[in-house]
Amino acid sequence: MVPFGGYSMPVQYSDLSVGESHHWTREKCSLFDVGHMVQYHIEGPGAEAFLESVTPVGLKDLAPGQSTLSALLHPVTGGIADDCIITRLERGPKHLFYVVLNAGCRQKDYDFLSSAIAKWDNTMNPVVQMRHLQTEGEPYGLIALQGPLAADVVSSAFASACKVDLKSWYFGNAKHITLALPSGESLPIVASRGGYTGEDGFELSIHPSQTVEVTEALLKKAGEDTLRLAGLGARDSLRLEAGMCLYGHDLDDTTTPVEAGLSWIIPKSRRSLEGSGFNGAETIVPQLTPASKGGAGVGRRRIGLIVEGAPAREGAEIVDEAGEIIGKVTSGCPSPTLKKNIAMAYVKNGMHKAGTELQVVVRGKKRKAVVTKMPFVPSKYVKER
Repeated sequence: MVPFGGYSMPVQYSDLSVGESHHWTREKCSLFDVGHMVQYHIEGPGAEAFLESVTPVGLKDLAPGQSTLSALLHPVTGGIADDCIITRLERGPKHLFYVVLNAGCRQKDYDFLSSAIAKWDNTMNPVVQMRHLQTEGEPYGLIALQGPLAADVVSSAFASACKVDLKSWYFGNAKHITLALPSGESLPIVASRGGYTGEDGFELSIHPSQTVEVTEALLKKAGEDTLRLAGLGARDSLRLEAGMCLYGHDLDDTTTPVEAGLSWIIPKSRRSLEGSGFNGAETIVPQLTPASKGGAGVGRRRIGLIVEGAPAREGAEIVDEAGEIIGKVTSGCPSPTLKKNIAMAYVKNGMHKAGTELQVVVRGKKRKAVVTKMPFVPSKYVKER
């Protein structure tokens, strides 16, 4: 157990090593306790426009039940205050959105959103309300089922009255479902198809009074040949193989979405200064066009690396053939799946193309590294064809 985001979190459980838990997730299904994540409802007549002012997301075309990755952005600089998942639960006039943010940014995100809402209200904009999902101070639980057998685990727990077609439930979509509890109760929850491992999976948001019971029921129903508990160790190696960023390491307040390789979270409709209207647009929008084509471009880019020899960890310097420092590693570990050392890093623009050979300084020794496309391991999301 380790302290993280105000919680005591499991790095691993006694029945499996970190590597074994990683492989179990790739082959069967793991249950991750991610209740440390911060869950909000943001609602009201002004909720859609408000969220579009602090993030680059395009919400007008987001249907109820659809989710999208986005980022809270600082004004002017466009730096990422935190990354988040935004799900529309209801369309207007209420405009109800479910937003999940990182535990390590709990107070910072609260201050950011509270301040932004206060400024919004002071300009006579439509009302916006933010509600932390909790009951009597106890936050809602959040558990993640990840792996190729995740759909089987979820479907086995459906209450008989719950009619859900798993074949048409795609990645990035949330549904209100009903689970059957051992007590005989039927519990309504919000379940999102997605996760942080690159595998198929579901994240279940559960009332705090039922979180433990639901978790125990899922483990018992599926059986230990199918479902095991997994901790932060496997979660980190899985997300790195999937090419996913970890806030505070691969993303921070000084990094824009374009530098981070997250331009895809900005829809076409918001890629002009006239139509953007989000925090930091004056910095971010010009970055979308390379300097060679008249835009501002960026000076650095996020990349993936395969590193020879010892694994490169966060902070390791990246140098070119002349020995000049051109970047730093932000995350790195041995890949249990590939049996190679993988890393995520930022390097000087122009050195970011796949196949570029670089050197990483590990324990005082230069190690050969090759820029590699991410994800390192192909994702297995269930997507609409």
